[in-house]
This record gives sequence, C-alpha cells and structure tokens, in this order.
Amino acid sequence: MNGLDASLAEVKALIQGLKPRAGLAVAVCPPATLVAQVAALAGKAVDVGGQDCHPKPSGAFTGDVSAEMLRDAGATWTIVGHSERRQYHAESDALIASKAQAAWRAGLGAIICIGETEAERLAGREEEVVDRQLATSVPDEAATKLTAVAYEPVWAIGTGRTPTNEDIAKMHRHIRERLVARFGDAGCAIDILYGGSVNPKNAKDILAQPEVGGALVGGASLKAEDFLSIIAAAPI
Repeated sequence: MNGLDASLAEVKALIQGLKPRAGLAVAVCPPATLVAQVAALAGKAVDVGGQDCHPKPSGAFTGDVSAEMLRDAGATWTIVGHSERRQYHAESDALIASKAQAAWRAGLGAIICIGETEAERLAGREEEVVDRQLATSVPDEAATKLTAVAYEPVWAIGTGRTPTNEDIAKMHRHIRERLVARFGDAGCAIDILYGGSVNPKNAKDILAQPEVGGALVGGASLKAEDFLSIIAAAPI
C-alpha cells in the first residue's frame, strides 16, 4: 500500500535508466489506483502487474479488483498469495489457487507466493509448509499457463533479515524438485523468484544462487535508483 501520483516520477526514472538485456524481464506491480498510469508510461519497456485480484470477474464485491479489471488497465501480471494477504486477510491456499486461475482466465500471468513464518522455520517445518502451499496454492493449470512461484520467507519481508545464501539455494532446489515431480518437464520452465528484503547490497549474491530465477522486490523497488541496482545485478 505504497504509491501516489508523485510516485510516477520514480517509474519514469526506472524506465529511463533501464538497460535492456536479452533474457531480462522487469515488472512493476503498483497499487490498483496507478496500474493504468504506470502501464501508459511503461509501454513495452516494463511489464505491469497488480498486487492482488478477486477470483470473480465481476459482481457485488465492493472495493475488490478483478483480474479482468487489471487486464483492462494494462496489466499483464498479478501477484496472488502474498504473505501479507495470507497473514492480514486470512487468505487460504484454496482462495489463492482460485485467484491464480482468475489471473489466467483474464490473460494475466500469476506470481504465486509461498513461504514459511519464523515460528515454522524455528520448528524445522519450512519444507513441510512450502510443500503444502505448493500442493494447494498452485493449481494444476500452472504447467501450461504463465506462472512464477515466489518464495518469500515471511520473517524476512521488510525486516532487513534474509536467509543465508545456502538456505535460499536449498529451498529453491527443493521447490524445483517438487515442481518437476508434479509437472514433469513443464516444472523446469516455471521461474522461482526469491522475495524478502532484497536490496542493492545482497541482490547479486541472491540472484547468483542455483534455481533463483529472479527477485520479488518490496521496499527497495520504491526508489528507481535502488531497483535499477538490483536489476543490474541479475545474471544473464
């Protein structure tokens, strides 16, 4: 819940500072109030996504935004199942799966978020939690639709704390194994993003880890200079 009209200056700076590279994809997911404006500014330089969507295409759901509305505003992606939606809005795995299906229905790609809390990690249950979320938040259609899975350890979001590079690599390898076991070769094509206090100082090391196919950037994306530094750290 960040971003006002004045924030468009940062989007302009991002686009102006972006150096296109083969194999590099950049997306910005602003609040729904700015999706259309950001899409108009971004053109083909940067993809635009929503931060959430409702499972239904329309109806008596005052205050909600459908995937079709996001598409109409110029979005090509939407995030579903972000840990803050799970925590503060009590979103279930089943609801998140239905939102991913809504995204595909509207022609959007779905970034499906998974990840354990600090208590779950301290209890040694991080793989168990991630396995459950992969099984029930990621629909079967993910094998044939535009999909990314974002691993975001909840305790690392906005705290400045990150898992060790070894922990990140271990979990991403585990997620890849589960995706391949479920979807076969199609499971190899689903990007696995890392999210959780990614910043210009740690981005290079995080993005260099095996099976880390990109980053889901939070606070550091609010400043074009910081976001551009993270983008520049991506190995191609």
